[in-house]
Amino acid sequence: QFQLQESGGGSVQAGESLRLSCAASVTRYTFSTFSMGWFRQAPGKEREGVAAIDNRGSPTYADSVKGRFTISKDNAETTLYLQMNNLKAEDTAMYYCAATGTVVVWPLEGRDYHYWGQGTQVTVSS
Repeated sequence: QFQLQESGGGSVQAGESLRLSCAASVTRYTFSTFSMGWFRQAPGKEREGVAAIDNRGSPTYADSVKGRFTISKDNAETTLYLQMNNLKAEDTAMYYCAATGTVVVWPLEGRDYHYWGQGTQVTVSS
């Protein structure tokens, strides 16, 4: 079973950085074939896609995080990362990682992903 576990969230000041990790409990080969993404949801708001990476390593970013966030996928460690720099108060949310072994048509839309983690909270104070 494909299980995902996020970590790395916390409380920081605006302008600071955090790196989120998402460890997957699958073989390296299976992990390498999956496309994955980071999503977030703030209280009272809809879930939004933040960044995604396909099985070839090609990233996609939401406009709101371009130039500040970097997604990466370590197939050897079966771990997905999200490096978040220059954090803003509006980045405050619960962050979730997601994965799928099927074709992703819309990388930043959650409907294409079949496996989800439990989330890690990011709080940015201005």
